[in-house]
Amino acid sequence: MEFRYLPMTKEDKSDMLQSIGVESTDELFSDIPRTVRLDREMELKPPENEYSLMQEMRNLSERNSNLRQYTSFLGAGVYDHYIPSVVDHVISRSEFYTAYTPYQPEISQGELQAIFEFQTMIADLTGMDVANSSMYDGGTALAEAITLAAAQTKKKKVLLSEATHPDSLDVIKTYARAHGLELTFIGEENGTVSFEELDEHLSDDVAAVVVQYPNFLGQVEPLREIRELMNEKARKAMFIVSANPLALGYLTPPGDFGADIVVGDTQVFGIPAQFGGPHCGYFAVTKKLMRKIPGRLVGETVDEDGERGFVLTLQAREQHIRREKATSNICSNQALNALASSVALTSLGKDGLFKMAEMNIQKAMYLKKCVESKGLSLLGKGPFFNELVIQIPITVKEANKKLYQHGIIGGFDLSRVDSKYGKSMLVAVTELRSKEEIEKFAELLGGFHE
Repeated sequence: MEFRYLPMTKEDKSDMLQSIGVESTDELFSDIPRTVRLDREMELKPPENEYSLMQEMRNLSERNSNLRQYTSFLGAGVYDHYIPSVVDHVISRSEFYTAYTPYQPEISQGELQAIFEFQTMIADLTGMDVANSSMYDGGTALAEAITLAAAQTKKKKVLLSEATHPDSLDVIKTYARAHGLELTFIGEENGTVSFEELDEHLSDDVAAVVVQYPNFLGQVEPLREIRELMNEKARKAMFIVSANPLALGYLTPPGDFGADIVVGDTQVFGIPAQFGGPHCGYFAVTKKLMRKIPGRLVGETVDEDGERGFVLTLQAREQHIRREKATSNICSNQALNALASSVALTSLGKDGLFKMAEMNIQKAMYLKKCVESKGLSLLGKGPFFNELVIQIPITVKEANKKLYQHGIIGGFDLSRVDSKYGKSMLVAVTELRSKEEIEKFAELLGGFHE
């Protein structure tokens, strides 16, 4: 064998070329212009031993800013939260790490029960009847919720709060084009959805109303009042809430306010903040919509010996069964990340989750107090969870460069979403931020001048 780790001999190569009817590799690639073909050996470094290779990879990775070296106040959908050490231990077990869809329940009870527990915890947190086994991410889950609502109500008009995560809105726009949906964006007033605009656009031809809880600006939307207005003007429209599940450890769940569909992302539980993901979406509905929910569902049953067991259930909804008649073309999920979130939640327990959420609120409130003492103002007058918008005297881009020099990853530049936000920085404060870190951050922000 010519190459120790490449299972292709010269004879293999010759047989393959002969099978497809060409004489050489050059002939195989003849359609590719020579001007873009590499006509020399690749300039790779000589082989390294394992230790040297690991050191080289470590050096490359350290070119990136990371949360071990920097203090992060950046959120906007990806957060720096505490991850119990048991999470990595459990998800690294080969039974979970390399598992495939558990179509054979008799040999997959561990995986199926883990998914069932995830569904149970999400249903409890959201105040809903049923949750699925996970989605790719929060944005995908929200887009799927809208298509479900349109199919269920047989209507095309969807009202969305502009204070929804812009990445989620981009995914929704892509889905909307394919499904022929009409999207109407409702502006915000003092950080939450404008009731005047919402009232103006609500009607019997609306399929769904979408809000985020807390919203992208960090404010807690008044779900009860939104639901009441919908009941007056668009009784058949579905109420869709995209919720931060950590916030639900403290806030009243959307299900208690009459939400029909609750979606979101469980990155806040046991999943590291990293560029590009992966994340883990969740999707919860009322019992009425149980047979319309996308993705896998695990149900509890009893085996022939009368013992409790778990199986994939209601599979007729899914595209691997009915193809074009399926409720969704989503045919996979993030089961490993869902397991990470389940382990993190189990490790915290109900009291621990409440305390963790409470710490986020307390530390965000402390930052508010600190920045206001420096003469800076905030956008929004209502309650918030762990994110707030601070208006600063210089551009956010310039501020973040200065903060970086002090070992701080600053907040999100809201002018990237809409120029109307100008010099507004969206800042996240999690349970990991210390009193000293918060004070230093506020001190630096207060010292910036035009």
